[in-house]
Amino acid sequence: MSSADVTRVIDDRRREAAARLVAIEAQLSGIRVARSDANDDDEHDPEGSTLSTEWSRAEGQRADAERELAELDAARDRIADGTYGACASCGAPIPSGRLLLLPAATLCVPCAERSALSRS
Repeated sequence: MSSADVTRVIDDRRREAAARLVAIEAQLSGIRVARSDANDDDEHDPEGSTLSTEWSRAEGQRADAERELAELDAARDRIADGTYGACASCGAPIPSGRLLLLPAATLCVPCAERSALSRS
């Protein structure tokens, strides 16, 4: 996979994440308005989820989108400095299929598996 292909994949993912972030910000703005119009106790609303629940969910989505943007920006930096595609742990090449799926990946598959197992 050429660096132009990698850059295109990263840029496409970045545009998607940025668009998601804009939509989430609009959703949060709507919830802010609804919260200001609602009474303080929306916990007993028979119509569905509470504003607090919606706020919490949207905040989590915003944090995920912001993290993804930061990871993609870091991937662009690794392309620029020539370290993109090398495992940050062992230095082995990260398979191109993994990079297509997760363009901000910093670990090869074995190191990612070890990392996941150590967190569980």
